[in-house]
Amino acid sequence: MSEIIFLVEEAHEGGYTARALGESIFTEADKLEDLHDKVRDAVKCHFDEGNEPKIIRLHFVREEIIDL
Repeated sequence: MSEIIFLVEEAHEGGYTARALGESIFTEADKLEDLHDKVRDAVKCHFDEGNEPKIIRLHFVREEIIDL
């Protein structure tokens, strides 16, 4: 696997959540800088050494609701 993609969303309680697409990896953090570290750590823990992806891609999703 050359890359892994995480779907990143703002949590309702504050902070961020990140869920990997196609793998059972989930993590969360209060600050974006901390989320980067937690995603890296989660990927290292999930894959065997030497089999981890070379690229971690974060896809940010933001939902907005507007009134008419």
